[in-house]
Amino acid sequence: MVGIIRIVFATSFIALSLSLQAFAASNVGSSTAELERIKALFDSKDPITWVITGDSITHGALHTDGWRSYPEHFAERIRWEMGRVRDVVINTGISGDTVPGLLADLEHRVTRFEPTVVSVMMGMNDAAKGEPGREGFKKSYLELIDRLRSETDALILLHTPNPITPVATSRADLPAYAAIIREVAAEKGVALVDQEKLWNEYVAQPRKDLNYLLSDGTIHPDNYGHILMAHNLFKVLDIFDPNANTCRLYIP
Repeated sequence: MVGIIRIVFATSFIALSLSLQAFAASNVGSSTAELERIKALFDSKDPITWVITGDSITHGALHTDGWRSYPEHFAERIRWEMGRVRDVVINTGISGDTVPGLLADLEHRVTRFEPTVVSVMMGMNDAAKGEPGREGFKKSYLELIDRLRSETDALILLHTPNPITPVATSRADLPAYAAIIREVAAEKGVALVDQEKLWNEYVAQPRKDLNYLLSDGTIHPDNYGHILMAHNLFKVLDIFDPNANTCRLYIP
């Protein structure tokens, strides 16, 4: 009898351990799962509605000097080079905007389009509030994710903003805001393109300079910066092809 009890106890303990391991794995891999769901969309012939929103960087205003912004490179990559001509790419980025601004205008800029995927790059202007604004920023960003999930069926893809130069003293707290975006992505299990990390890795290479990627020497990507952003996005989504024109564009 004692032997039977020991076997039952051991079996139950193993089963519980496996359950806990599975639960932990599912939580650790939640953001990866969301990203894999986005990647899987490319295997379907069903058209995808992409809503790409953010601030002036996504808007692509002024600092591109007439060149394509990263949402435009993305549209060329998927709608022409990948032959997904029925996909729709909608850019609703607004220069100077913040997460609270997007929340106040969410129906007009996102939900009315019934998106398949929503891509968000915010934080550059929010960071102007510095350390005192961090808690409010995270609270607003978490609310944004909750509303996107409750008001749409969209998959969510977040971006950290690009790094800036020390000259941009009003946004010196930007790295902390990028870290908050990573926290939000992990907590909510959404996909992430860590532009800040990828940019820093790029400019750490020999003969690379952040100033080559910024139009004003402070915060705004120039035409080359937007190419780098697009390439980072392509690579995260596994749609980068070195033989494709958009993927062969020069970055200094």
